[in-house]
Amino acid sequence: MSPSYLNLSEKEFTERHKTASALLEECVLCPFKCRTNRLSGQSGRCRCGVLPKVASFNTHHGEEPPISGSGGSGTIFFTNCNLRCCFCQNYPISQLGNGQEYSIADFANMLLALQAQGCHNINFVSPTPWTAQIIEGVKLAAQLGLKIPLVYNSSGYDSLEQLQLLDGMVDIYLPDMKYANAQIALNLSGAVDYPAINRIAIKEMQRQAGRLSMDDNGIAVKGLIIRHLVLPNHLAGSREILKFIAEEISPHTFISLMGQYFPAFKASENPHIARRINQEEYQEAIDCLSEFELDNGWVQEEYSPL
Repeated sequence: MSPSYLNLSEKEFTERHKTASALLEECVLCPFKCRTNRLSGQSGRCRCGVLPKVASFNTHHGEEPPISGSGGSGTIFFTNCNLRCCFCQNYPISQLGNGQEYSIADFANMLLALQAQGCHNINFVSPTPWTAQIIEGVKLAAQLGLKIPLVYNSSGYDSLEQLQLLDGMVDIYLPDMKYANAQIALNLSGAVDYPAINRIAIKEMQRQAGRLSMDDNGIAVKGLIIRHLVLPNHLAGSREILKFIAEEISPHTFISLMGQYFPAFKASENPHIARRINQEEYQEAIDCLSEFELDNGWVQEEYSPL
């Protein structure tokens, strides 16, 4: 199966980039709609400007098995984020802005370099604010020989309008479902509408990519994988989220149930999240997978709870 973007014409790429760029003029790209003129060089709520800013790009072997495979995932860690998660484990990148700006040509060459290293895919991490730049970079890279699938690895706080620009371009969606409760989303990530926006986004990702499909070697070629990080004191609302997936997405959905939470960044200042999860909390989430007959995906047998 060829990557979806290879089926797009130059005209389609150009139109999508034009539309995405227009959203940046008074930025309404992400759900915050901060209306900053990013095209003039101003930074929006996400602290992103015009040129793609990347903290690192490398071969990554720590993703889910169908993403990493044997050759690794060609991971591009974009700088900055539209969320303000107080426990972010990548906070030097997402919150402190570590990274370097690249021209679109250099960005396209990044993708080609990762492909040349034998990576199974290009894995865009925290891509939400960079949709216009991704479209332009992928267009150029495809013209120069890019031919491996694209992974959209996001917080799940993505607008419907933005995701529709990626329809027929992204092969694999790898979003988070962080919270079921709006007040908790506000307290921990600064986005009171996260649960509502997230559910709309997940439905759109499912519509575009469908159930995860893999090649004969078990490498993902298309589809949706949902990540859910279990938080202390049931703050993530794991049961409600898993119930939603089973009933409104598909009981066949592949889920990565993550238990590696630790109090990074500012989490130690909040007594509700200032510890790792315990075995009982993680087991309760695993039990919900069974309850809702969500049989596809991965759990972590060792996550070092305290």
